[in-house]
Amino acid sequence: MTSSFNVQDAAGYEQLMGRWSQKLAIPFIDFAGLADGEKVLDVGCGTGSLTFVLAKAANLGEIAAIDFSPVFVAAAQARNTDPRIKISQADACALPFPDNSFDRTLALLVLHFVPEAPKAIAEMARVTRPGGVVAAAVWDHYGGMPGMRMVVDSLAALSEAGRQLRARYCFQPMMQPGEMKAAFAAQRLSGVEESQLLLRMDYADFDDLWAPIGAGEGPIGKFIAMLDQADKASAEAAVRDAYEAGRPDGPRSFANIAWAVRGTVS
Repeated sequence: MTSSFNVQDAAGYEQLMGRWSQKLAIPFIDFAGLADGEKVLDVGCGTGSLTFVLAKAANLGEIAAIDFSPVFVAAAQARNTDPRIKISQADACALPFPDNSFDRTLALLVLHFVPEAPKAIAEMARVTRPGGVVAAAVWDHYGGMPGMRMVVDSLAALSEAGRQLRARYCFQPMMQPGEMKAAFAAQRLSGVEESQLLLRMDYADFDDLWAPIGAGEGPIGKFIAMLDQADKASAEAAVRDAYEAGRPDGPRSFANIAWAVRGTVS
C-alpha cells in the first residue's frame, strides 16, 4: 500500500496537522469508547497524535501503533516513554497482527489517504475481537474545513492545475456524507454509526498557516513545491490576501468538522 499523504519533516507535519489531530483525538476517543485494561491498535499513527492521547485517556493494557511512513514512525518512537506503547512501520492494508488481537482498532485522519480504504477497514475488523470496536475519523475537506478550502480555492483561481488540485482535495475517498459509514457496513461491521466531530483551528498569523504548506508538507504543500518561484510567490500572495481578508495580519480561527464512524465486529 502507498499513501497519498506527502510528508517531508515530522516537525512540519506537526505544524500543518499534528497539533489539530491531537485536539481531535479527544472527541474521537469519546466517540469510539475506551475501557481500562483494553488492547488498542492505532492504525496510521503519524507522529502519535492519537497514540499518546490514548495512553492518558484510560489505563490500557497495551497500545500498538503502526504507520506506513518511516519519518512518522521514527518521530513517534523518539517521543515514546510508555512501555505499554509499541510503534512500528506497517501497511494498513496488511496489518502484521493475528486475528482477534485487539479490543479496539482506531484510525484517526488516515483512511482518506489510503488508496484501498475498504481493504484497510477489512484488516482493522480482522484484527479486532468479536464484540470489539472499529472506528475511524476523516476531515470533511469539501464542506467542513473552511481554512483549507480558502487555500485551495485561492489556488484554483490562479490556474487549471490549481483547479485540479481542488477537485482532488475536496473529493478524496471516505469524505462524503455516508461514504465511510457505507464502507464499514460493507465489511459486515454491525451497529455502524456516523457522527460529526467539531474543533477550531486557531492560527497566530498567516505564516503560522502557510509555513508548512510553503515547505512542501501535505497534499497542498506537494503542489506548491512543484511550482516555479514566480508561481509560488503568486500562490502565497493569493492565499495571504484571502487569509487577511482586508484586515491586518494576525490571529484567525476556523471551525472544522470531521466525519467519524464506528462499528462492532460480529
